[in-house]
Amino acid sequence: MTNTTDSKTGDAGDTTAIEAAVFRRLLKHLDDNRDVQNIDLMNLAGFCRNCLAKWYRAAAEERGQQLDYEVAREIVYGMPYSEWKEKYQKEASPDQLRSFNNRQP
Repeated sequence: MTNTTDSKTGDAGDTTAIEAAVFRRLLKHLDDNRDVQNIDLMNLAGFCRNCLAKWYRAAAEERGQQLDYEVAREIVYGMPYSEWKEKYQKEASPDQLRSFNNRQP
């Protein structure tokens, strides 16, 4: 993400606001589709909710803000990870695990 002026989106503040809105929409979409498991996301897109939490934390730290990983996860999951895991996470199937392992370098 950039924070520079872009003729397509306007000034730097506009760009940041648009990027923030897109991120919020992504989190809502993931929240609305809790049946999509993290392993599915990893297999299809190469990232998951946990990755988003790690990226969120890294971005905060790049700006001098300390952010606990579990707090970042709660922001992404919309609840404590342990609660989300208990309510929504399913056991990965052998096919899902095979696909995941085949993606690894």
